[in-house]
Amino acid sequence: MKFSRLRTVALAGLTALTLAACSAGGGETSAGGEGSGADQAEATTGVVNTDAPVYDQLPKAIQDAGVITIAGDTHPPYRTLQESGEITGIDPDIQKALSEQLGVPFAIKTASGLDAMLTGMLSGRYDAFNGPVRTTAEREKDFDAVVWMTTRTSYLYLSDRKDDLGAPDDVCGARVAGVTGSVTESQLEHYSQWCSDKGLKAPQFLGLEDTNSTMLAVRSDRADYAGTTQTSALDIQSKDEGVFDFVVQSDEQGAGEDQLAMFLPKDNELAQAMLAAFEGIFENGEYKKVMSEWGLEDVSVDAPSLNPMSESDSGQKSDK
Repeated sequence: MKFSRLRTVALAGLTALTLAACSAGGGETSAGGEGSGADQAEATTGVVNTDAPVYDQLPKAIQDAGVITIAGDTHPPYRTLQESGEITGIDPDIQKALSEQLGVPFAIKTASGLDAMLTGMLSGRYDAFNGPVRTTAEREKDFDAVVWMTTRTSYLYLSDRKDDLGAPDDVCGARVAGVTGSVTESQLEHYSQWCSDKGLKAPQFLGLEDTNSTMLAVRSDRADYAGTTQTSALDIQSKDEGVFDFVVQSDEQGAGEDQLAMFLPKDNELAQAMLAAFEGIFENGEYKKVMSEWGLEDVSVDAPSLNPMSESDSGQKSDK
């Protein structure tokens, strides 16, 4: 009779530090530097279960380490540091469900900005990064991307300015704060073209270092709107009831839907196991449960996919 092989793994190499306030809006973490770039870590203790459904698909290096080190930053509602030191949010909830499939826990290690996280993965410092970050064909040359949700760019404004800012045309000629290097900046270029085609002025982009800065700019009247993901817009609106409304960029305004993914460096060979784990939480209902608890049904996907922007990998399935 096969027995369950469990072992407790203490992640002694990670020091519990405060998460950096380096959140980003507009669909992904900022590609620009947002601080010193020094890593910070949130220590965790987890249990390795070698009988988990996907454990045997894990690369030996991950099995030996007994943990998946995942890069992250403070970006509500994906990751929020509570006063107790606990990290809550969509990301930890998804990680907990994935851990049950993979048989190893995750440890969040934070860094400043998307560039630091991507280069950190390439150097072997992190095993994965769960964004929110959109996948592109260019990024899929260096990273495997497991898509598990979508989003649209939204523009938050103070509710008491609804008469002036509540229509799509009002974004034209307005001041829009966004994280420098984020997808908001590129999406606003599409919006500008739409405004130009209608004979209206282009919106002015105010590049800032993080989401907190963009919201402060709106509150202090340095900006009319704060560009962010639809997910973040919903979260901010729910926490400050009656304070904010938002305009969602439509297909007509050049938006489309951005596919958000967990990124993994190609050379760590973790992608197939991670895809299988995602497929597992879709099948057992945990994915739907997490997305429903966070009110994210509108940005859910029917199934996870691996490297959808790469023609050769499009529609690829795991061996699970």
